[in-house]
Amino acid sequence: MNETYVTVTGNVATKVDHWTSPSGLPVARFRLASTARRFDKQNQRWADASTSFYTVWAWRGLAGHLASSVARGEPVIVRGQLRVVEDERDGRRYLSAELLATTVGHDLTRGTSAFVRTPRANPESTRGPAPAWPPVAPAGPPPFGAPGDGASGERASGDGAETPGSEPAPEEVVPDGQLLPGALTEGSVPGSRGAS
Repeated sequence: MNETYVTVTGNVATKVDHWTSPSGLPVARFRLASTARRFDKQNQRWADASTSFYTVWAWRGLAGHLASSVARGEPVIVRGQLRVVEDERDGRRYLSAELLATTVGHDLTRGTSAFVRTPRANPESTRGPAPAWPPVAPAGPPPFGAPGDGASGERASGDGAETPGSEPAPEEVVPDGQLLPGALTEGSVPGSRGAS
């Protein structure tokens, strides 16, 4: 069977939901907003055109990395399998676009990012048959967040995020010379030039 793979650039529109499926696989999802830009000849400038929304699904190791690396509002590039899902509710027909992600990364044309390699805890978790589709959503909170739960991009204090006027965390080094995750300070990323 032929599958349609696409690459979409856009912004993360919701918080990343992360849970474990009934079969024991980690699952993550978020909404991606991709806005087309067009050149307006009359005004001689670029302007936003229509915005397309996609539900992005990630499984296994990618799900965990996505949940710990991506936040609402950040620019990302997503590559994955495109699925158009048809649904009927209250007598009306709805179509939605979903991406089963194979790769997700920050869009470095719009900012910087620091990569931290993680060891594979369980190599078998990246193998095996494809998960059941559609995935079973977690019971409980709304799927894409509720007001006041951090979905609007605010961060709770004590999560390692700097607040205005605070000093950056001191750099911590483990015996083999590797930096601990979250221990990077301004200018400690190779090739960085400090604040711009």
